[in-house]
Amino acid sequence: MISSEASESAKSLPSHPWLDRYLEYLLIEKGLSENSLSGYASDLHSLLTFLEKRSCSLEDVNKHVLTLYLMHLRTRGVQSRTLARQLSSIRGFFGFAVDERWINDDPSALLENPKLSKKLPEFLTREEVATLLALPDHETRLGMRDRAMLELLYAAGLRVSELIDLRVLDYDPQVGLLKVFGKGAKERIVPVHFTAQEILNRYLTAVRPEFRPSQDYVFLNRSGKGLSRQGVWKLIKKYAQYAGIKRSISPHTFRHSFATHLLEGGADLRTVQLLLGHADISATEIYTHVQSERLIALHQQFHPRSGM
Repeated sequence: MISSEASESAKSLPSHPWLDRYLEYLLIEKGLSENSLSGYASDLHSLLTFLEKRSCSLEDVNKHVLTLYLMHLRTRGVQSRTLARQLSSIRGFFGFAVDERWINDDPSALLENPKLSKKLPEFLTREEVATLLALPDHETRLGMRDRAMLELLYAAGLRVSELIDLRVLDYDPQVGLLKVFGKGAKERIVPVHFTAQEILNRYLTAVRPEFRPSQDYVFLNRSGKGLSRQGVWKLIKKYAQYAGIKRSISPHTFRHSFATHLLEGGADLRTVQLLLGHADISATEIYTHVQSERLIALHQQFHPRSGM
C-alpha cells in the first residue's frame, strides 16, 4: 500500500495530460523498468514545476525557455551529468509530443549537451576477483548462495537489476546459457563458463531448496523471497571489506571487470557489446580507455627509456 504521506506528495506534483500519456507510453510500449520510469517522471515534473511558477504552458515552451530552465538547474548546483540526463528526458518528451502532433516543432532539438568529463569505470584486478570469489563459506547455504551470486556477476557481466530478476527457468544448465532481460525488457543470451556453471548448478539443486522458496527467483533471502538490490549491495560491501579492498566497489564493479578482462584477453568490442546488452557500441568503448590507461602505465613502468 502507498502511505498517506507518499500519496499527498504525489498529489502535490504538477501534472499534465501530455506527461501522463508519455509516461504511459514509456511503461507499456517501451517496457521501461520502474526505476527508469521514476527517473523520467522526476525530471519532467521538475520542468513542469519550473513552468508553472512562471505561468508558462507546455504549448508555449521554446528553446529560450528550456535554456533558462537548464540555467536555473545549474544555479542550484546541479552537475553536468545530471543536466545531461535531464536534457535527455526533455528531448524524449518533446520528441514524443511532435510525433503525437501536439506541437509542430521540437524546442529541445537545438539545445547543446553539457560537456561531460570522461569517468573511467572502476574495475577489479584478476587477483582481487579471485580473492572475493574464494571468501563465501561453501559449507553454509548463505555462503553457497553468495558464491554463486558473485560468480554469476563476474561470469556474465550482469547489472544488479538483471541479477535479482533472474528466474530459475532463465538458466539452461544443459548448455550453460542465461536468458537475461536488460534495460527496456530487452532479452539477450549470455554464456556462463564451466566453473560458474558447476557452482550455480550445485546451488540450484542442493542449496536453493533449503531456503523454502516462495518465489521463483534464482537468488533468495532468508525468507525464501527474491534478494533485493540493497541486499546485493550490502553483500558486496561485506566481502570487499573481508578481502581488504579499500576503495568503494559495487555490483556494477563486477560488470566493469567482466568487460575489461574480456578485452584484455583478446575479445573484440562488438562481442563485449552484445554480452553487456549495450544498445550503442559507444557505451562499450569506455573500456578501451581503460585498456589505454593501463598500457600507458605498463609502458612507463617497463620500457627501458621511460625513466630517462
